[in-house]
Amino acid sequence: MPVPQSLDPAYIPRHVAIIMDGNGRWAKSHNKPRLFGHKAGVDSVQKIVECAGEFGIEVLTLYAFSTENWKRPVDEVGGLMGLLKNYLQAELSKMLNNNIRLICIGNIKKLPQDVRDVLENTIKETAANDKLILNLALSYGGRAELIRGIKSIADKVRSGTLKSSEIDEGCIDRHLYTADIPDPDLLIRTGGEARLSNFLLWQASYAEIYFTDTMWPEFREKAFVDAIIEYQSRERRFGQTSAQLIKG
Repeated sequence: MPVPQSLDPAYIPRHVAIIMDGNGRWAKSHNKPRLFGHKAGVDSVQKIVECAGEFGIEVLTLYAFSTENWKRPVDEVGGLMGLLKNYLQAELSKMLNNNIRLICIGNIKKLPQDVRDVLENTIKETAANDKLILNLALSYGGRAELIRGIKSIADKVRSGTLKSSEIDEGCIDRHLYTADIPDPDLLIRTGGEARLSNFLLWQASYAEIYFTDTMWPEFREKAFVDAIIEYQSRERRFGQTSAQLIKG
């Protein structure tokens, strides 16, 4: 869909991150197994990726599978891995045709080898695309990411390639999975819950957070537009006062 007239095209967020919640509860409300909800959620992914590209969003990060999700029943985890593999295989041609680049954050070494192979191939095939970055958070946890980054910094200090005095926000940024993309401007959580659930804990420090009761399988174009309208209505002060922003 083209950019709706209700949106200000000059104030589209560069980076939108989404916690896609509510698939299981949506399925339960329809007297269906949880995987039915996850399958319906894939349709929402397709629609929102399409909207993001058309709206001029530069990065869309989707929280697809957390480090904690490995604790779910084996059959559900297997079903989710299968859906991921099928999605990547089915969407590759669309990504190429629509100039979408796929990247991934998280510990992908934990993914099944066949899923990892398809993921890495899709990342490779779309590497030259530059319209929209689709960033999948897979086997991802914000705390694990920070621990990984801190260990890397500590190793460099120990080896003498980095001075402790050189450790600042920029240094930490460069040691996170998201080193090459901007921090999220807008973080959306669907499904009626109001927490971050270990998602982009460092990067979302100044993100505008939008919670909605809409379950992910029902989060489509209109719901996405509503979230961006809310984002555009907020004043992002980054610690300053409104008067300072006006003066600036």
